[in-house]
Amino acid sequence: MGEGGMGEYDLHSFILACDFRVDDVDLMWEWLKKHRDGLDSIGAHHVVLYESIWEPRRVLVTIGIRHARSIREVLRSPAIFEWFSISGADDIPPIFGGEVVEKIDLAGPTSQEHVGRVVVGVMSSVDDVTELMVKVHDGLERFKRGGVRKIWVYRALDDGREVLILQEIEDEVSARQWIDHPDAAAEWMANAGMGAYPTRFVGRFAHLMSVGGQE
Repeated sequence: MGEGGMGEYDLHSFILACDFRVDDVDLMWEWLKKHRDGLDSIGAHHVVLYESIWEPRRVLVTIGIRHARSIREVLRSPAIFEWFSISGADDIPPIFGGEVVEKIDLAGPTSQEHVGRVVVGVMSSVDDVTELMVKVHDGLERFKRGGVRKIWVYRALDDGREVLILQEIEDEVSARQWIDHPDAAAEWMANAGMGAYPTRFVGRFAHLMSVGGQE
């Protein structure tokens, strides 16, 4: 995943995320790059695109946002629908707007090489985020044995029980085993794909863009 992987989320106190399918991933990314000024105007500082490894044309895009106010403005703005239409998305996906709850690094600071790592993203609903985090901390050693290297938890701004959880996993084999047999503490895995939520996303880092004059 190179330096553009989950490590870039260090700045991400607030996040916009969407999981959708596009006609052409590279063309969509070129279109996004041309609209860097528009992203800057909503307070974005980084855009990261992950590409599914099992489902062609499916992508997960995360946008790091400086202010919660910007997220609410984006979610109300008609411009966001225009973005998806022009970028070749099949339809308008659910957009997650949230703030960070916790970022847990199980790999330690010495490991910066991300090549081959897999990112599993799940949008889900849980009974209680605080209780969830207690369970997660209790299960960290088991998570680590399962190949999980990072866990980032975001809570939706408009629904205190809705979460986005990104997990970086050692490799594709470990990811498949984790998905087929998740730890009991990873209750969000069981709820993926229920109701309005997309099924779990399994992909690799594809693109990173800095916004607002940063490179």
